[in-house]
Amino acid sequence: MIPNRLYSLLQCPDCAARDLVVYADALHCTRCDRRYPRHADYLNLMPQSAQYAYVSKYVAEEEQLAEELDYRDMAPPLLAAGVRNRALVRMLDLQPHDIAFDNGCGNGRFAIWNADKVALMVASDPATLFADQALAQIALAQADSRTLPFADESFDKAFSLDVLEHFPLDVIDTYLAETARVLKPGGRFFIVSNTSDPSSLQPLTNLSRRIGKLFVRAGVYDFEREKLRKSDHIKALRTWREVEAAIERAGLRVVRVVFWNSVFTSFVEHVLMKLGEALLGRRRRASTRSKVVTDGTAREIRARHLMRNRLTTRGASYYALLAVTMVMDLDLLLFGSLPSGSYCLLVEKPHEGAA
Repeated sequence: MIPNRLYSLLQCPDCAARDLVVYADALHCTRCDRRYPRHADYLNLMPQSAQYAYVSKYVAEEEQLAEELDYRDMAPPLLAAGVRNRALVRMLDLQPHDIAFDNGCGNGRFAIWNADKVALMVASDPATLFADQALAQIALAQADSRTLPFADESFDKAFSLDVLEHFPLDVIDTYLAETARVLKPGGRFFIVSNTSDPSSLQPLTNLSRRIGKLFVRAGVYDFEREKLRKSDHIKALRTWREVEAAIERAGLRVVRVVFWNSVFTSFVEHVLMKLGEALLGRRRRASTRSKVVTDGTAREIRARHLMRNRLTTRGASYYALLAVTMVMDLDLLLFGSLPSGSYCLLVEKPHEGAA
């Protein structure tokens, strides 16, 4: 979806000019004479002059990942994604008048889940692994977060979920600085990411991981799809202190942090959910097989398709998963003050001259 209001926020990603002319198939910058493709459901606003050393795996291997990550269909905000979304709702406090921005949106699920809370929801990502629902319901741009195609002070709120861990330090600094640039003074930015800091509750989470490994050795399920999703994690910010320093370098200030000690979450993700997927997806179907998809990944995708079909109506399956999600959310509500590697962070762009 490309709402007319989106055009008022844009600037050329190459020369930062606001003089963009909209044509049926492109946006034309009258200053630098570059043209940016205009697709039916999103704008391609990738910079054409910049050459970057770092390229995300999601961009470099987009075609393969599109098949393996099963990104086009949407489910309700449940399980770990549901916990992230509940934290976003609690901490970011989206308002009906807000213009909000999902920077590095992936398939756009968090933007979709919260679009009805704001006046305009904008999302961007350098890869075009957008869900069908995202293409239909939110303002989408293919864009590089190092040169965002939005004018200064365009957004009231912004969020970033599971993004920072993918970047080297120089990209993190540019990403945070660009997000700060497009935020209005007083605007708030919600981040979910992780460091290598240990948790004092680590023995409890490790117990669930050990149980999961026993099932993997028995051939009940595997974690190949999860390994693929995390295969380009760098974790350049290794400690919480380094996160704080990066926030400060971007000219932002920390408002609140809630740590995610995954005591309940680890059991759900490493045991309960994987057993359920193994049960639901145990029957092979040729339509889900390909040369790049492993048996375990194919089984997991089948299980998720089956579950999504059951979740189209809010029946017993939905409420069972909602109950599990609420249990997982206790990791933040009960243990959120205990430092750990995973965190939910709220930062703010200070008003000019503020201390």
